[in-house]
Amino acid sequence: MTPGFTVPEGPAPEGRLAATVKVGAKGQIVIPQDAREMFGIRPGDTLLLLADADRGIAIVRRDVFAQFTDAALDHLSGDHPSPHQEHAHD
Repeated sequence: MTPGFTVPEGPAPEGRLAATVKVGAKGQIVIPQDAREMFGIRPGDTLLLLADADRGIAIVRRDVFAQFTDAALDHLSGDHPSPHQEHAHD
């Protein structure tokens, strides 16, 4: 076990999941059914794998990541007011 890491007891809170998966000979993993259902992942979906040597691996649906990046880029380009700008005239 990782130092300083403890596994909580009891069922996971609503909307959360912890599972273990094994890596096959070809480097493949099977995403648990509960996780596929939670995130609406279907056969043929394209997922985006993000990796950081210090922080680990994250897997997200490509469309969810695209929505996030579109919103972030819109915000940076000034298409949407920042929270500070929205309340500036109050």
